[in-house]
This record gives sequence, structure tokens and C-alpha cells, in this order.
Amino acid sequence: MGRQLDKLNQALIDFIQRQKMFFVSTAMEEGSINLSPKGLDSLRVIDENRVVWLNLTGSGNETAAHLNHKNRITIMFCAFEGDPMILRLYGAAKVHSFDSKFWKDHIDLFPQIKGGRQLVDIKIEKVQISCGMGVPIMEYKHQRQGLLDWAEKQGDAGLEKYWKTKNSTSLDGHPIEN
Repeated sequence: MGRQLDKLNQALIDFIQRQKMFFVSTAMEEGSINLSPKGLDSLRVIDENRVVWLNLTGSGNETAAHLNHKNRITIMFCAFEGDPMILRLYGAAKVHSFDSKFWKDHIDLFPQIKGGRQLVDIKIEKVQISCGMGVPIMEYKHQRQGLLDWAEKQGDAGLEKYWKTKNSTSLDGHPIEN
């Protein structure tokens, strides 16, 4: 039922652009595996072998910690409406902080979202499509506003303080450079 491709085609790009949610997974050779759901308007398809994701401030910063040690990443999309499908993007990623040239050159791809801390540039090496017939159909209502409201309330200085105190070490004790 599954098949693999070496790049995205237009139908898959259209599918990605319709999704309200996706999942990001990273891991080092040892330690905790990170798997996180993501939402909001935070992912852009650059071309058939590249996507950029705006990583927002969260309770941890495992993705950056893992990618600083091992640049492998998997992004997964599930069709929760319409025809069933699971789409996985396997690739190599690099994290760019909010004060980098890459950030300055690419942040305008996204709407202004308070709390953006990194852009993750993902080079797609393999695309996998599987059936998704076991994934439930769910009705989308709206994006949650809590993270956006919280980040807005923090302001720039509060966010930077939060990053230093809460997002500078991984769950496994690895320092986070970004």
C-alpha cells in the first residue's frame, strides 16, 4: 500500500498546504526521541525537495538540540478529512536562529507570529506515502490561540528570558545552541 518517491509532486504539495497540523520527529543516537505536533501557519514548501518550518517557542527545544547533534528529521502529515493518506518527509535539517541571515532572508515567507525562535531548513531526501486508512476522520474547528496570546504577553525580552531559562538544555541534558 505504501510507496516511496525522491521528491514531492504537485498533488503532494497541495496536500501539505491544506493540512492544519503536522508532526515533527528527531532523535540523536541515544536518549529520548522527540515527536511533536505542530500547527498554525508554520510550514512552507520551497520546492519539491525542500521545506522550511517556523519553530515556535514551546515548553522544550528538543528539535534544535537533536538537530545540532544529528541533522536527521521526519515530518509527518495525516489526512484527517477526505481520502486517507499519511505523508512522511525524511530529510536532513539545519536550525537557524532568529538573529541569523537565513532567518532574515526567509522569515517573510510566514505571517508575523510572535514567539518564532528558529527556522528549520529541511532538505527532503525521501518521501513516503502510505494509506492512512486507520486514521480517524476529524472535523477541524480552529487553531488554538493560547500559545500566540502567551508569546504576545511575554514580549521580546520575556521570550528571550524564557528561551535562556527553559529552552537552553534538552530533556537529556544536552546544551541547545539555538
